[in-house]
Amino acid sequence: MVFDFFGDKKKVVISMSHIGALPGSPLYDAKGGLNKLIDDALADVVKLQAGGVDAIMFGNENDRPYVFKGAPSGIAAMSAIVQAIKPELKVPFGVNYLWDPIASVSIGAVTGASFVREIFTGVFASDMGIWEPNCAEASRLRHNLGRDDMKLLFNINAEFAHSLDQRPIELRAKSAVFSSLADAILVSGPITGEPADASSLRKVCETVTSVPVFANTGVNIDNVTDVLSHASGVVIGTHFKVDGYTWNAVDADRVKRFMDVVSRLR
Repeated sequence: MVFDFFGDKKKVVISMSHIGALPGSPLYDAKGGLNKLIDDALADVVKLQAGGVDAIMFGNENDRPYVFKGAPSGIAAMSAIVQAIKPELKVPFGVNYLWDPIASVSIGAVTGASFVREIFTGVFASDMGIWEPNCAEASRLRHNLGRDDMKLLFNINAEFAHSLDQRPIELRAKSAVFSSLADAILVSGPITGEPADASSLRKVCETVTSVPVFANTGVNIDNVTDVLSHASGVVIGTHFKVDGYTWNAVDADRVKRFMDVVSRLR
């Protein structure tokens, strides 16, 4: 099925721009400051766009240990970084401030993002403690900021966590579309860079047909053909990095080889 998500694009590839650790987080490079964060993210964006990706999502992946409520310093810094890079963007972009839906919507709204990814629904036992996002507050914030056009991508099974909701994943996904107005459903693996369970992805794709379903983690050149036989698209970060290592810079050759495969699939 073709969705009006990024125009008439089929099998959408959303690539990650993993921003370095932001001010206030333990791994922040105070010496390099915001200028280094901007330069590093922009270098990745240039290579991703040259490789032909359909969209770019900015995320604060290196703000480890992760938090449920973003700090003002981090939210302000990420907004500034995205805004600084925005003039160089040639494709739609989104944002994800881990793991805070309110911060993500706020950053997305002020920077003009086309979409936001987060954990919006569910209850999870996680590395960070008990995880209880507030979808209603995030959705109302989007509306009150005048950004009903900004898509909300619901990561339905959180990384670094286990759902305390015992309903099958496909039922949770269907319910999120019905009750929480999800614009897209994302199916993840257990951790960044690890693939989603193939059976879970297939079941969600078969059950949720009114909005796009994306594979959210662990997609690579070896499994993308199988993944896109079911999913509407993919979110990809780790595989595009040098040596397939999450914290490395983007490898332009990896991006091009992957997008060549996707072009043939389309």
